[in-house]
Amino acid sequence: MAEQLEFFPVPSPCRGICQSDERGFCRGCLRSRDERFNWQKMSDAQKQEVLRLCRQRLLRKLRAAKPEPPEEPQQPSLF
Repeated sequence: MAEQLEFFPVPSPCRGICQSDERGFCRGCLRSRDERFNWQKMSDAQKQEVLRLCRQRLLRKLRAAKPEPPEEPQQPSLF
């Protein structure tokens, strides 16, 4: 597949929170260790793919953290 010409460099998603979570992803930008260390060597297409993966990881993390609403509303006690 041919790469699309980019007029501007793809900026790093680093937010300055450089700590790994329990799965090995950065808590700030959600990149893996390899993705962080090889960012400068990647083509723009590879960087765009990493950004897409980071968005997926963020959505998955947000879905997991969202509490499930109760199935039935609880009626308060009248006594």
